[in-house]
Amino acid sequence: MGCCGSAERTKREWRPLEDRSCTDLPWFLLFTVFCVGMGSICGFTIVTGGAARLVFGYDSYGNTCGQRNEQIEGVRLSGLDHTDRKFVFFLDPCNIDIVQRKIRSMALCVSLCPPEELQTYQDLKRFAMLNGSELCSYELAGHKYPGLPERFSKCPKLPVPPSKPLPVFNRCTPLDVSCYAKFAEAVVTFVGDNSVLHRLIAGVAASKEIIIGLCVLALVLSMILMVIIRYISAVLVWILTSLVVLGSLGEVTSCLLCLLFQIILLLLMLFMRKRVALTIALFHVAGKVFIHLPLLTLQPFVTFLALLLFWIYWILVLLFLGTTGQFKLHHFRLTGPLQYLTWYHAVGLIWITEFILACQQMTVAGAVVTYYFTRDKNRLPVTPILSSVLRLVRYHLGTVAKGSFIITLVKIPRLILMYIHNQLKGKENACARCLLKTCICCLWCLEKCLNYLNQNAYAATAINSTSFCTSARDAFVILVENALRVATINAVGDFVLFLGKILIVTTTAFAGVLLLNYQRDYAEWLLPLIIVCLFSFLVAHCFLSIFEIVVDVLFLCFAIDTKYNDGTPGKEFFMDKALMVRRQRADLTHFI
Repeated sequence: MGCCGSAERTKREWRPLEDRSCTDLPWFLLFTVFCVGMGSICGFTIVTGGAARLVFGYDSYGNTCGQRNEQIEGVRLSGLDHTDRKFVFFLDPCNIDIVQRKIRSMALCVSLCPPEELQTYQDLKRFAMLNGSELCSYELAGHKYPGLPERFSKCPKLPVPPSKPLPVFNRCTPLDVSCYAKFAEAVVTFVGDNSVLHRLIAGVAASKEIIIGLCVLALVLSMILMVIIRYISAVLVWILTSLVVLGSLGEVTSCLLCLLFQIILLLLMLFMRKRVALTIALFHVAGKVFIHLPLLTLQPFVTFLALLLFWIYWILVLLFLGTTGQFKLHHFRLTGPLQYLTWYHAVGLIWITEFILACQQMTVAGAVVTYYFTRDKNRLPVTPILSSVLRLVRYHLGTVAKGSFIITLVKIPRLILMYIHNQLKGKENACARCLLKTCICCLWCLEKCLNYLNQNAYAATAINSTSFCTSARDAFVILVENALRVATINAVGDFVLFLGKILIVTTTAFAGVLLLNYQRDYAEWLLPLIIVCLFSFLVAHCFLSIFEIVVDVLFLCFAIDTKYNDGTPGKEFFMDKALMVRRQRADLTHFI
């Protein structure tokens, strides 16, 4: 059926449909309109000159360097022709506002940055006469610099350090960056001794090849672990079980009341053993999924690239907004209704980021659903991932837009409360602080629950091509009916994946110690090792998050399969042999 006027099916077939229809079309249109609004903000900043001011720079009178300017009402020396003055020059480039992170000096447009140090006003005059680049305020004549009384306030602070323009942005930057020492000191307040900072930076620079190599190692280990984790999942689960039992036995020796807890814990583990075995079976099948669908391993790269491109665009437009609006007190400011553009832009950051992540979830879910409900794995589509992407783009962008918007509605108030809590730190009373933290925690928990429900709703949409709300309801019913299984899979599965992340980080860190330990001073290899460990954890988290999505989708498919099929002719199971064996054992145990 087409997108317009297609009626939603009332009967659940619970298998991938060939005849699909568009879902949540109004939300797709709403998201499209919102994205057009985001693009309009960018267009507005370009048309009003904000983009040009950021790239080319502007002086303290609102003139953009390198072009002819229009007069700004009430601002003297505005509207000048700076076609030949393409560089921004600061009279005192070392006068930095550490709090606001900006230069407080007067800025002028000049035709040439001084390539050598100018020590006297006579040097300023000579530079202006020889090069035609006047470094004092526009109303002062270059040949009169040494004798003018205004030279102390409207000429650069002596001595003028040599500088060169930044690539693209055309700001005259001192060649000697020592004047930024205070700023750097404030940024890295955790370093008390500048020599330590210098050694840390030198260590990173000297070890850059090793750092890159170790990062590649973490990447390779993550990809390998996604395939072999099905073989070691049982071992990891028994490690977890042993640790819990030993830990509880230790508590019994120190507390007689813990004996009852120990008995309950052992009975619970005995009762949950079948569900733990199901978790191991799901991990085993998930490993097979990655063998049959190797392009799944590229999903973190694609998602990261999409997020990176969007974030770069978002930051650029935010910077454009910072140089857009009315010119007041040497800077441009958005006033009136225009100041809400920044809020709109901030909401766009959250919604579109969540939208990109949701697209990844829907793509993975669609591919896994295709794999599960294809009885003969040799007849899988050539590229199930690309087929899933095409289905998403053609039919289900509205569903993804709606799901990501719901997460945005929860995330925004949480971020606002976190900001308020930060601003009131040390000022609010204990009751208000506790209330704020409670609200933040509740919203965080709600966001995590909605994320999990959304992920299963996307899987239900991939199966039945139903709208978001219908899919969420159907998935919620299935999850409630299998609540104990869900709890076991999440608890045990999360721990196994956490151990996988620790394994990758420790292996990479061990290799890093071996490769970097030849440097005697710990300060030279400590920071490179920290960088490698952080990167390896991030990579492991990204890849194993895909594995976690695969396991969750497989479980939803398994629960649906066992609910609507019984193995009789016409209702044959779709599940893998590993899950089939697991189910037969469960049925036999139940029969006995």
